[in-house]
Amino acid sequence: MTAPILQMKGVSKRFTLHHQNGVELPVLCGVDLSVAPGECVVLDGPSGMGKSTLLKLIYANYRASEGSITVRSAQGTPIDVTQAAPRTLVQLRRDSIGYVSQFLRVIPRVPALDVVAEPLTEETAGDAQAQAAARAQARAWLSRLRIPERLWQLPPATFSGGEQQRVNIARNMIRPRPLLLLDEPTASLDAANTETVIALIREAVARGAALVGIFHDAHVGAAVATRRVNVGDFRGAAR
Repeated sequence: MTAPILQMKGVSKRFTLHHQNGVELPVLCGVDLSVAPGECVVLDGPSGMGKSTLLKLIYANYRASEGSITVRSAQGTPIDVTQAAPRTLVQLRRDSIGYVSQFLRVIPRVPALDVVAEPLTEETAGDAQAQAAARAQARAWLSRLRIPERLWQLPPATFSGGEQQRVNIARNMIRPRPLLLLDEPTASLDAANTETVIALIREAVARGAALVGIFHDAHVGAAVATRRVNVGDFRGAAR
């Protein structure tokens, strides 16, 4: 049996409300979730149930209150993100976990082409051939996601919301990683670009990546899910 890429055991998350005398707000409790290569697990449940919180726990933007979250790295090493040192997390995010959030966060004034190419160029400085190949891949991704060539040398901050999201998708999918987290990647996209993203997700699954996603568009969720998990089943989910 293939080892899972993601393994969550007994994971809970509580937020402490310091402005309310330290009251604790339980969000997730007792999360047990395993995701194998070639799976796309879609997280179901109403807004406020903790779906985005679960993704942020996996990415270690939030620290779990209890439990373990183990990610099998691109090198095959199991890493518990709840215990990993900051340097280890940086490397894990670079090589092993892609995260398409709802918002594009990049350095201002960097052209869109370089924003997309960066995951491939950040470790090849000084290698002109590798840098050129990375930019060629970035051009192909921008073209596939219908970003007009006239925009490639402009910073994404000047783009529409849908254009920024497509840059976000290209940037986080250009480098194949074992684990891909998707937080409503198609929320601001038109029908044609939504179908392109569905195709990209299916391609990632076919190459053996493990995906965990939130899709409020029922059509997208149905099109990509290999399995569905109701976050409301995790006791204590309060948001």
